[in-house]
Amino acid sequence: MDEMPFTAASFDKFCSEKKLMASRCKKCGAIWLPPRPLCLKCKGGDMEWVELKGKGKIVSFTAIGVGAPTMIEAGYDRQHPYCAGVIELEEGCRMNAQIVGVDVEHPENIKIGTPVTVDFLERGSFSLVPAIANVNKTYAIFRAS
Repeated sequence: MDEMPFTAASFDKFCSEKKLMASRCKKCGAIWLPPRPLCLKCKGGDMEWVELKGKGKIVSFTAIGVGAPTMIEAGYDRQHPYCAGVIELEEGCRMNAQIVGVDVEHPENIKIGTPVTVDFLERGSFSLVPAIANVNKTYAIFRAS
């Protein structure tokens, strides 16, 4: 696993295997998500892959009614908004993700600190290149517990 580069493509491959992976600095122990080849904390370059538990809490969120093309293709719009936010994982790192299992029609009921667990969702990947426009991709999302 350590031979895989610390790139978005590697992260996507792990997601397709239903694994939430991050990079960890062997020098200082800092965990980075999205994964990166260099540690921003100590500037070390000796990184390793680590599988995360996938449990965390909502630290920020928003309800979105006018979304990115992939979300519009998935059926989200002004009448069907979706929730996205920042999740703080038990390991201490944070990531942006879609949040499901919350009352997005009434965002005032969504609470900071709500426990969430990772889930994986496959949907089409938007592309301006017609030859790859309908390629499916697996996304890490978080489900309210």
